Amino acid sequence: MASSPPPPAVERPLRRSARNLKLQADIRTDEALVKQEEEAASSARNLKRPADIKTDEEAPIKREDEAPPAEKRIKRERRTSRSSPDAESGPKPRGGKKQRRGAHKFLTGEDKAAAVRARKLKLFSALSKRSPFPDWGSPRPEECALAHEILARLEGEPKRAAQVVAPRTSAGCGSSPSVLDALVRTILSQNTSGKNSALAKRRMDEVYGGSDRWEAIVDGGQPKLEVAIRRGGLSVVKSNVILALLRDVRAAHGVYSLDHLFDADDETAMREMLSYRGVGPKTASCVLLFCLQRDSFAVDTHVYRLAGILGWRPPTATREETQAHLNLLVPPEEKYPLHVLMIRHGQNCDECRAGGKVRGKCELRNAFPIKPARATAVEDAKEQEGMKAVKKEEDQPS
Repeated sequence: MASSPPPPAVERPLRRSARNLKLQADIRTDEALVKQEEEAASSARNLKRPADIKTDEEAPIKREDEAPPAEKRIKRERRTSRSSPDAESGPKPRGGKKQRRGAHKFLTGEDKAAAVRARKLKLFSALSKRSPFPDWGSPRPEECALAHEILARLEGEPKRAAQVVAPRTSAGCGSSPSVLDALVRTILSQNTSGKNSALAKRRMDEVYGGSDRWEAIVDGGQPKLEVAIRRGGLSVVKSNVILALLRDVRAAHGVYSLDHLFDADDETAMREMLSYRGVGPKTASCVLLFCLQRDSFAVDTHVYRLAGILGWRPPTATREETQAHLNLLVPPEEKYPLHVLMIRHGQNCDECRAGGKVRGKCELRNAFPIKPARATAVEDAKEQEGMKAVKKEEDQPS
């Protein structure tokens, strides 16, 4: 017996609630909108007559001399301007702010080097004859002698060798019988410890087979030299500086040598060394002091710090200004021993080293009671230094 089909499903009325009432209202609204759209479309089809359709004769004729719409005209002009000969000749200056005169010029590497060289020589000429602080009377000769006496008792009297010998266990700071080698050694010692500069110098000698293989260093190129001196820090900068120095010396004199400076006076020697890239007042002064054995007072981190502690410089003085000031006021016979002794004391004294705490036990400090006129200046100098070493040499190339 065949089964009868299931009865049609009867749609149950929705339960009367606020939500269902809103749903029913939305459905009725949608149905009404659909019905209105269908009626509008049907009436539009019925009312459309042949007369409503415009023929080519009835359509407006476009005149050839009629200007195109503004928007199209702008686009056409843009396309034309791109392909026009005037546009190809070069970019036109834009309106608005005027360009600064010379703003399009860019300094090359040679231009920058020449500008730095001119600045160094101008500063040297200005500070070599006159102190930048003519009203700052310290140090007086008797103060220098007293500091020498105390420091020699604390650190040992330094003795200047009759003949300069290049050290084998350290890079040294200007200590070499060769002026060019002394400059290279001093560059290696910039912004690093003696231990690290010694490691860099020994490795460089191992790689190139000696301490004066300048041609091999130049032929080897910058990457090789950078790797060789990496232990000394700033190897990228220092390798470029050393190679530039070697090339400039060879171009100027035809050989890798600056030993002609042994016969030059102090000012001439300083000016030539300062003319090379990467050589600043401190580096040149060290070579003048240790290699050429002249009376020059170089100011490094420790000398700069102690000069502030003793009140031998204004608190705002830079290292270059401090060197110029002390080189004029320190007596010639005191320059070598005071330079060496101040470095030793700045490294060894618990109170005078970088970050040292003042406990009132340092004999050098106690022997130099700060006068009221200088007390504030020296304390300000200590605050500005932050009781830490100056980490970057002023003669480091930018």
